[in-house]
Amino acid sequence: MTPDAFAAPGRFFRGNLHTHSTLSDGALSPAEVCRRYRAEGYDFISLTDHFVGLFDYPIADTTGFRGNGFTTIPGAELHSGAMSNGELWHILAVGLPADFAPSHSPSFVPVDGQETGPELAARARDAGAFVAVAHPQWSGLTLADARSLEAAHAVEVYNHGCATGADRPDGLHTLDLLLTEGRHLSLVATDDAHFHGPDHFGGWVMVKAEENAPETLLEALKAGRHYSSQGPELRGITLGAREITVDCSAVGAVIVQGAGTAAEVLHGISMTQATLPLSRFRRSPWIRVTVIDRAGRRAWSNPIWLN
Repeated sequence: MTPDAFAAPGRFFRGNLHTHSTLSDGALSPAEVCRRYRAEGYDFISLTDHFVGLFDYPIADTTGFRGNGFTTIPGAELHSGAMSNGELWHILAVGLPADFAPSHSPSFVPVDGQETGPELAARARDAGAFVAVAHPQWSGLTLADARSLEAAHAVEVYNHGCATGADRPDGLHTLDLLLTEGRHLSLVATDDAHFHGPDHFGGWVMVKAEENAPETLLEALKAGRHYSSQGPELRGITLGAREITVDCSAVGAVIVQGAGTAAEVLHGISMTQATLPLSRFRRSPWIRVTVIDRAGRRAWSNPIWLN
């Protein structure tokens, strides 16, 4: 069996799903943000400025920056209601319509009478957006918080801005706990770029689609036809009855993770293919793959459900 991200027709397109501009608290104009990602070799980005009243609830019109192999998907980082720690929810929504109704979120402080984060996320998903739990570690998200976000398609497992700005980039623990509870979620790596520091070009998604068009990319994201990376490439995964084979760019470690403590690893030098046994995963309903290159950069597959 080969996961859809590798079996589906088309090719991989590289994109960043979490980016900010001068429409909210970013340092660069939308045009310059798009220019820089395009120059860096990205195929698409989503400009996701903070959807609060302080910035007049922006959903950037980036259609004028498309062309010559580069496209954009409208989006926003949504905020409303308080998490368990009393701070405002942060929810990534890619593919929002331009007329998405604002929440009652005047600024970055929760206020009485506003919809909850889970309610806002559900409304975004109903409007057609791909919804992700943003930077769980940075936010101080509890497992109860994560459980409540039932509309999420994915968890942001690596956030480059949170890595460079707070050393809190991770969401894998949150993802793995939710997977073990039976939630079918994918994972994404992002920049969360503001361009005030070195917070850009550090984490991205590789989306398998037949064309580099917003609607096609969005459908592939929702279907889980993607993987995430800081640099290495995942080129194929084949699942047999007793083993898994991973094809990739040159790496020093290939790891398969599952529920609880289940894991297998193979270390080597410039490995481009690795086969690992599945015997340790008999009790795990899911597995996922991580590869690590000599520079310590990772790529992550989406979860694979064994049943």
